[in-house]
Amino acid sequence: MRVGELAARTGVSVRALRYYEEQRLLGAERSPSGQRRYPESAVDRVRLIQQLYAAGLPSKTIVELLPCVIDGRATPALLRRLAQEREQVDRRIADLTQARDRLDSVITAATGNMRTGNPCRQEPTAH
Repeated sequence: MRVGELAARTGVSVRALRYYEEQRLLGAERSPSGQRRYPESAVDRVRLIQQLYAAGLPSKTIVELLPCVIDGRATPALLRRLAQEREQVDRRIADLTQARDRLDSVITAATGNMRTGNPCRQEPTAH
């Protein structure tokens, strides 16, 4: 498939796909005219790359991780590094959960104040 089709199917921009190639995260064959051609498996690979980026992993780590995900190859050093990355993801999840819980408290309090006719007053913000 061409780069535009891969972009459309994954929701990732053509520019991002080219960046993935530059970072060696994604490979493409070239047609005789130089157009990128991706296999069907590229859709899942791009989605995996997006998930790993969303989890906060840098491209260098993702490049090292992809062979492990694709064919199960991993060194003990890579496994340790992945465990560390996972711990960081867990910490971010805990932080986000705490932030969500605080927002829930604010929403609950504000909703109660609206029912009693005492809306939250917004404090002026300093710039």
